[in-house]
Amino acid sequence: MQPSASNVFASFFLGGFECSTHRLKNGRRLDLVAATEHDRYAASDYRLLQQFGIRTVREGLRWHLIESTPGRFDFSSADPVFRAAKETGTEVIWDLWHYGWPDHLEIFSANFVKHFAVFARAAATRLSENWEAPFVCPVNEISFFAFAGGEAGFFNPFARHHGDEMKRQLVLASVTAIRAMREVNPRIRFCLIDPLINVLPRRPGLEQEAQRYHLSQFEACDMILGRKDPELGGQEDFVDLIGLNYYIHNQWTAGGGMIVPSDPRYRHIRDLLADNFARYGKPIFIAETGIEDETRPAWLRYICNEVFAAIAAGIPVEGICLYPVLNHPGWDDDRHCHNGLLDYGQAAGKRAVYEPLAREIERQRGIIRRLRSGEEAFVDRRESDVSALDWAAHTMEALTEESRST
Repeated sequence: MQPSASNVFASFFLGGFECSTHRLKNGRRLDLVAATEHDRYAASDYRLLQQFGIRTVREGLRWHLIESTPGRFDFSSADPVFRAAKETGTEVIWDLWHYGWPDHLEIFSANFVKHFAVFARAAATRLSENWEAPFVCPVNEISFFAFAGGEAGFFNPFARHHGDEMKRQLVLASVTAIRAMREVNPRIRFCLIDPLINVLPRRPGLEQEAQRYHLSQFEACDMILGRKDPELGGQEDFVDLIGLNYYIHNQWTAGGGMIVPSDPRYRHIRDLLADNFARYGKPIFIAETGIEDETRPAWLRYICNEVFAAIAAGIPVEGICLYPVLNHPGWDDDRHCHNGLLDYGQAAGKRAVYEPLAREIERQRGIIRRLRSGEEAFVDRRESDVSALDWAAHTMEALTEESRST
């Protein structure tokens, strides 16, 4: 099957700027946009990405800054990014909520939903002053945050055993926000962004637990579409695109550890993408993917091959977002995370480029261009030696466990 050309995004490859703003257990609030000075150098960051064919990005509106005073919305923190996007012709997918919220709100309260809807309406007004049909993700990673902040207690508000309640609350906030934003601008295009996972039983007797966990990845989308818990107000047309976040630790066993790429139980991403499309029938994009250190080119090569296989099989995968595209300080330890194409920390916004990843991006751009134009048919370039990815998987698992235990 010949892949069709996309008309959804301005570029197949996207760049995501880390924009988390949640509070840590020690009370410190993260602000990765400020930490990397992306708010100061957005225009030059965008121009640099365009050299690598990246014309679409993911950004976050920092709600805690915009509504620092209850009911008053000051978008001055976002104005430099608005101007940079307009000036450079960069297309943006805007996250309204990327883990953080103003201190005057309690996330489980009805007031949280009310304030988020009012904020969303104000954001829709500002975005629509600049773009006719902006892309918006109301709440990033509902499923993951419900687990991290409501069930396992390692994200603010550090609740335990309230994962289902958190998920329903964030779905209700999303649905209410979508309705409010559509009243401002019916042309806004909404993205549901959540992790793509695979969970298997570690041993006999855990099959039901593993299946329940595996299927939980669909609950938030099912709710927003009105297929589950319709009292929350979901509708089928509340999601235009589905963004799927995939990292090397997204497959594991119930009651056990990570499933690495060399494990025969590891499911190919092309098949997981096919499952999602069979369920929802909506366009898909990889909304986040990346890895640290020297494995970055190999990971991108692996992801691209899987995505190109899915496209060749008729799955409408509209793009791949390198996330993050700009290195950043570690959430818990401020270590310099080398996980992007660009680096931070140089004087006057100068960004060093990780050349091995840049070369791989250019190579993969050529492949997708030829596939979409019909110049060549898909050739499965799946590599048999994935030992480097296995090593990276174990390293990431150790780092994740360390961060969750502090």
